Amino acid sequence: MKLYFVGAGGIGMANLVRYFLRHGAQIAGYDRTESNLTDRLAEEGALMTYTDSVDEIPDDFRNPEETLVVYTPAVPADNKILSYFRDNGFEVIKRAALLGRITRDTEAICVAGSHGKTTTSSMVANILRESAVGCTAFLGGILRNIDSNLVLNEQSRVSVIEADEYDRSFHHLTPHIAVITSTDPDHLDIYGDEAHYLEAFSHFTSLVRPGGTLIMHTGLKMHPDVQAGVTVQTYGIGEGDWHAENIAYGEGCISFTLVGPNGLRIENLSPGVPVEINIDNAVAAAAAALTAGATPDDVRRGLSTFKGAKRRFEVWLDGTERPCGPVLIDDYAHSPNEVRASIESVRKLYPGRRLTVIFQPHLYTRTRDFAPEFAEALSAADRVIMPEIYPARELPIPGVTSEIILRNVNCGEKLLCERKDLLNLIKNSNFELLMTLGAADIDRLLPEMKEILSAQPV
Repeated sequence: MKLYFVGAGGIGMANLVRYFLRHGAQIAGYDRTESNLTDRLAEEGALMTYTDSVDEIPDDFRNPEETLVVYTPAVPADNKILSYFRDNGFEVIKRAALLGRITRDTEAICVAGSHGKTTTSSMVANILRESAVGCTAFLGGILRNIDSNLVLNEQSRVSVIEADEYDRSFHHLTPHIAVITSTDPDHLDIYGDEAHYLEAFSHFTSLVRPGGTLIMHTGLKMHPDVQAGVTVQTYGIGEGDWHAENIAYGEGCISFTLVGPNGLRIENLSPGVPVEINIDNAVAAAAAALTAGATPDDVRRGLSTFKGAKRRFEVWLDGTERPCGPVLIDDYAHSPNEVRASIESVRKLYPGRRLTVIFQPHLYTRTRDFAPEFAEALSAADRVIMPEIYPARELPIPGVTSEIILRNVNCGEKLLCERKDLLNLIKNSNFELLMTLGAADIDRLLPEMKEILSAQPV
């Protein structure tokens, strides 16, 4: 079997590359940028190129009868390599369609939502991977427990899938268990308005197999449209068929009691990443894992050992490296509610510290559509620094800049700073608590930020 991946270095594509490499397939791929992840794929056996030229396609992958081509919607339509395959009779499918084929052959746990899906699916995978149930998991982040975005267990019938709503990708899936964490409007460049966004989630619920289970967060605006024989359950921190009770904070830990249907109670659960938002995520993950056959002991062990996914509230400096040392935390938060939740969580973990947030907007359309909401969320920081918008797949939109967010931020201090100047700014500043937020590429600066902050005098 031969597969060519266009956009192979994306986090969601890389786990499929790894999956098929482990199953003996020949793999080649293109990505615009070389990275640590693409280097690791090459080390594992993928033939990688970073030049968009037809000449870069290996000869072994030029036979349309032998090669399946997989692409991510983030790849521009005028990509030369992708155009070659489309114009020459190859079967060309989206990444989501390939995932869909996998879910049809497994008992798939699919975790969807505008935020929370990476952490929740990673928690499910960590609970199941060492249980008797087992799983193969395709995650949208690097699970720090295994330093990979792929969990592989060929003996297990269960798969864990992060169900991405972008470009309606999750409509290719066939869940046995579906989790919906949130439906805050996003990707309005695709959906147009909130109503169509919610309609996409409703359609996703219709794909759950008869005999399966839908687990939804309480209070969502969408209405499920499930097939006959599908069990619908709710979850939340303080309410729902699955919920948390007896929540306690202390000594850098969070503990709670999980309450489930039929009188289920599991006492003293403690997520390994002790931030408030992870209570919600842990309740959802435990509900899905228990429904799939995990035991209460599996849940307790899987949650307590969970190290988190990279870029999901990842602590780079925790302030204990030296007396009164600085704290550096990175989070992938890229919607207003995620930004708000991240700031609230870090405030509870480090009360009394002056909080500086560097927020890098991701996409012109998202900035345009949610500028007031971003400004309100960021106003909870003491200081806000904003570089320019990271465009990803988009072209600039006239009048849409980071300034349309920052001008409405109401905090003690705020400033624009180009990304290229951020490290110099950090060298010449003192931080008690520095948090980087966004789905863009600011994480590439974190090793140098850590080095600078570690060397600064207290």
